[in-house]
Amino acid sequence: MENKIKEYREKKGISQGGLADLCNVSRQTINAIENNKYDPSLQLAFNLAKTLGVTVDDLFLSEGEIEK
Repeated sequence: MENKIKEYREKKGISQGGLADLCNVSRQTINAIENNKYDPSLQLAFNLAKTLGVTVDDLFLSEGEIEK
């Protein structure tokens, strides 16, 4: 699943480690999600969105949106 986590994280000036700490996961988890190697749980997706001040829809792109 494609996502914009890195884009929103960098806009907020938060490191991968910082975001990981705020969401109670490892930096490696954030890295894997940003590189589309791991799909987060629904709970983690909501935590990421809340922490970054956006909606889950803003963070994650559906397959139809990827092709556009």
